[in-house]
Amino acid sequence: MRIGELAALTSVPTKTIRYYEGIGVLPPAERGPNGYRTYDTDDVERLRFIKDAQATGLTLDEIATVLRLRGAGESTCEHVTHLLHHHLLHLDARIESLQATRARLVSMIERAEALDPADCTDPNRCQTIGSQPREDGATATHELHGGPVAHTHH
Repeated sequence: MRIGELAALTSVPTKTIRYYEGIGVLPPAERGPNGYRTYDTDDVERLRFIKDAQATGLTLDEIATVLRLRGAGESTCEHVTHLLHHHLLHLDARIESLQATRARLVSMIERAEALDPADCTDPNRCQTIGSQPREDGATATHELHGGPVAHTHH
């Protein structure tokens, strides 16, 4: 089959197929007498595997490693399990960070809904994202990724 057919069967754009060949994730295609690339069912299966692996969060480098091991006849189960555990830990950390960011956003929205727009007089910032008074007389500025930062009044 030609590259267009392979792209249609796998939902992988032709440009991506050529890129995968260039980086070695997909072996170079055979060339017909007319110079066109030709592919077979092994290429279809390999592209489907690449897509499935990417859906788990594996990078192209990690996928290439798995494919090299398989090509050498080695078992990849332990290696893939290790990679998946690594990605799961990374995902859990990202979820935790997103949950903290969400909590800060909810807090800011609740605060914003209680603010009087007439009190917004600083020409350089919005009071919704501005400093919040604390019990000790200082103010806390909420930054979406860093949490509260204490500032004292001067």
